[in-house]
Amino acid sequence: MRKVYVVVWLAFVLLTLTTPVFAQAAEAGSGNHANWVVISAAFGMAFASAVCGLAQGKAISAACEGLARNPGAAPAIRFALLLGLALIESLAIYTLVVIFVKVL
Repeated sequence: MRKVYVVVWLAFVLLTLTTPVFAQAAEAGSGNHANWVVISAAFGMAFASAVCGLAQGKAISAACEGLARNPGAAPAIRFALLLGLALIESLAIYTLVVIFVKVL
């Protein structure tokens, strides 16, 4: 166990000391920064949309299953479903707002 601790500590110290090497200033004429911001924003929105779609499908599936088991609890299940869907959808909306702030 001591060897693992020493190796991890050594790797941490080595990586910490070599970090300033990668902190170089960008060249004056490079315009790649804006391209990477747009690309990463698109991937972020795609990921957020995919997660929202999966979560909404799971929520609707669970609500339908709950309604099938107990039809008398329909108003409570419907309220919880709509509240959950609104919170799930807010993830995509917040992601879109962050993208607009960063890209524009």
